[in-house]
Amino acid sequence: MLVLLVEDDVKIASFILKGLKAAGYAVDLAPDGEEGLNLALSRPYDAAIIDIMLPRRDGLSVIAALRAKKVNTPVIILSAKSSVDDRVRGLQAGGDDYLPKPFAFSELLARVQALIRRASGASDPTRLALADLAVDLLTREVTRGGKRISLQPLEFSLLEYLLRNAGRIVSKTMIMEHVWDYNFDPQTNVVEARVSRLRDKIDRGFDRKLIHTVRGVGYVLRDSRTSME
Repeated sequence: MLVLLVEDDVKIASFILKGLKAAGYAVDLAPDGEEGLNLALSRPYDAAIIDIMLPRRDGLSVIAALRAKKVNTPVIILSAKSSVDDRVRGLQAGGDDYLPKPFAFSELLARVQALIRRASGASDPTRLALADLAVDLLTREVTRGGKRISLQPLEFSLLEYLLRNAGRIVSKTMIMEHVWDYNFDPQTNVVEARVSRLRDKIDRGFDRKLIHTVRGVGYVLRDSRTSME
């Protein structure tokens, strides 16, 4: 999952960036409102975290500009202001949630996860499943056929993205946009390598293969005994 963070406070930005990456998210960071708006308009994000008090362009005008451009990325507003009027203004500008500073990272993470689930239309807010593969989004536990599978944060993020798009082919570019940040080098074969490692953990030892390669197009997670490779 790819998150945009627009925050000019270096300490707070580092705190959030470190936490989100440890949780398996790819994160693009913008230190001011103008860069944040440009990034938000340049690629699809699963969620955005935007501070109100920003250099060059304030957070509320960034959100308003996104909504005017029909960009529906879910937005969490961060602000040192916590009055009811401030929250109302933030939500009226197009924000989806409002979190006053200071805050616990665990609460911010829970709100990000909730926004992404809501935006994706997931019927089960805490669990994704396909065939005998199950993922608990709260505990980050992955099981297949009752067997627990240990995944690295990026592997978990990749599996979550494939599960949210189960049955649909996702291209290498789509995976790069949602699992890696914009500093990722598209010339490398890291996507192929990560998919291969994930497939080794998810499919090895099972008759039914779930991760399939569609040559020249991308990958698909589907419940079928017939490979598309």
